[in-house]
Amino acid sequence: MALKTLTLRKMPEKFKSSSADDKSTSSSFLSGRKRRKERSAEAYVEGILAGDRVVLGQAITLVESHLDRHRRLARQIIEACLPHTRSSTRIGITGTPGVGKSTFIENLGRQLLEQGHQLAVLAVDPSSQVSSGSILGDKTRMNTLSTDPRAFVRPSPAGRSLGGVARNTRETIMLCEAAGYDTIFIETVGVGQSEISVHSMVDFFLLLLLPGAGDELQGMKRGIVEMADGIIINKADGERRNLARQARKDYAKALHLFPAKENGLPVEIHLCSALEGEGIDQAWTAIQAHLSQLKESGFFAKRRQSQALYWLNESINARLRDTFNTHEAVRQSRAAIEQAILDGKLSPFEGGDRLLQLFFDPPSSP
Repeated sequence: MALKTLTLRKMPEKFKSSSADDKSTSSSFLSGRKRRKERSAEAYVEGILAGDRVVLGQAITLVESHLDRHRRLARQIIEACLPHTRSSTRIGITGTPGVGKSTFIENLGRQLLEQGHQLAVLAVDPSSQVSSGSILGDKTRMNTLSTDPRAFVRPSPAGRSLGGVARNTRETIMLCEAAGYDTIFIETVGVGQSEISVHSMVDFFLLLLLPGAGDELQGMKRGIVEMADGIIINKADGERRNLARQARKDYAKALHLFPAKENGLPVEIHLCSALEGEGIDQAWTAIQAHLSQLKESGFFAKRRQSQALYWLNESINARLRDTFNTHEAVRQSRAAIEQAILDGKLSPFEGGDRLLQLFFDPPSSP
């Protein structure tokens, strides 16, 4: 079998560790979970502030964990890192599958690294609703960024969270800022779901589209276009150049039908070929100009403050939902109430009221 052949191959030299402690490191690999449990919050914070990508990745894993002890430790780490978070530029990037988001991020990211930036890419991958498994393919598509010590690429499963944004991405952003990353890209799934989550945690929301406005303009959800701070028509190369130019005109006409944005700035549309590296400089220049105007008008700080309050409410809602779902009285009665609803003996509204009654006023123990 091909799988057996692959597992029996000798490890290439370039993948072997070169430190003197390799033998002990490899022998303790399977006990990594135990060693991670023993790491204190102070040790995590120290590693993050030192820019240790391994420690940063482990801390993010704690943030994403559903275990209570991991969540408690993650909160300690985040609170300790909060005073050390640096001002960063947060860019949300979305678009339909196949539009070339990963290629665009790879090429733009390389340019930013050459300019001296420290870049973190949080690529949120689609998760299976059946197995909860995630493709996690962005790290393999961003070969240069994944291997550059100045960049941090973190693929995370979207799970069931709104708009394909991992539930704890905002906390991950804070950890990346504490680690010294001044530019953070958040790539969303881009499958047509609401992108409210990513919009509520970034400074600039970028929408990538394909040449040929017709059907895509029909299928693109109005809300996503309304939230966009900038639009890039990618793959504007070869025979598709004229098609891309026409698409820009069509999208510009469509934008006139939308109400003016709260920040008062127009939504610019640019052409780009991420594969050939054309138009990327102009796109980044436009993003920087947009952000500069937001800062001058004071809207940048206002947006950050409103986002913080938004995530306060989201945190409260998430905690209440988890507490409700794990409540003993609710868990004991939920299956019976759900079955009554399925049998048509009880309305969903009455069922919800009964479960809430159990939550707020559980029956006393005999």
